[in-house]
Amino acid sequence: MGEIIKLFLVFARIGAVTFGGGYAMLPILQREVVEKYHWATNDELTDYYAVGQCTPGVIAVNTATFVGSKIKSIPGGISATLGVVSPSIVIITIIAAFLSNFAELAVVKNAFAGIRVCVCVLIFNAVWKLLKGAVIDKLTFIIFLVVLLLSSFTDAAPANLVVAAGIVGLAAKKIGGAL
Repeated sequence: MGEIIKLFLVFARIGAVTFGGGYAMLPILQREVVEKYHWATNDELTDYYAVGQCTPGVIAVNTATFVGSKIKSIPGGISATLGVVSPSIVIITIIAAFLSNFAELAVVKNAFAGIRVCVCVLIFNAVWKLLKGAVIDKLTFIIFLVVLLLSSFTDAAPANLVVAAGIVGLAAKKIGGAL
């Protein structure tokens, strides 16, 4: 029972201090889940994020569910999921009650502008760390470039890109032992 409560509390803390959505959660998830508690490896966290993006729902919630399920099966998945969404529900309810009254104030607009810039930097740092571990040879670099270009310049669905990249990785392994 202690591990289930720990999952809830850790993910509640992550949910309470993360602004900017699932991608902004990545550096905090990496620090807590991979480095501090060793509940997953960097590769596993990357896989959870990839699958979380392809499945219905919010990436951060899906990732919390995967991590919790890995640690304590279904109760762990439920606990981590409830932990990550609980702070958001409370915070959003409070903000919604007051935001319409203050949204046009210059101080609020400036604060949100600063927060957006900070979130971009946090996301970039997390992506850079994951990129260094994921792009390990020529093939993975080519997959990275193709997916980057397709996701940047087309309306390709992220799920299709993930599936296609997985198929290319499987085919490369089968054909030449790459990856």
